Amino acid sequence: MIHYIAKDISIPVISKKKINIWIKETAVVYGKKTGEIAYIFCSDESILEINKQYLNHDYYTDIITFDYSENNLISGDIFISIDTVKSNAEEFGEDFNTELHRIMIHGILHLCGQDDKTHELRIEMTRKENIAIANFKRL
Repeated sequence: MIHYIAKDISIPVISKKKINIWIKETAVVYGKKTGEIAYIFCSDESILEINKQYLNHDYYTDIITFDYSENNLISGDIFISIDTVKSNAEEFGEDFNTELHRIMIHGILHLCGQDDKTHELRIEMTRKENIAIANFKRL
């Protein structure tokens, strides 16, 4: 089951039903099934605290994914800073919803075992995000 939770902000207007289908279809591409996934939408301040407390990082970020997956069943908590998504959308000249979808699927790709620790892997991750976003637009 996929849950959508607001921590200290309002949940953005999203098509949960369509996103649920999209996430499940994306997981299948990587040989995975969806288990318990929680999207927790929050502010910059909340994600900064999570970053400090759990990762010892003292900076803002758009997403933090806690992976609880086992075998081929993906599960996790995906914290998304709506503040940073908005500023990234402006910085990249992107529509807010497209940027939000990119960040949402980024977390799912991590749960599916995809990595972005090197420059080459970041390029590959972006390519996979773009494919997933194109698939979302077809739904």
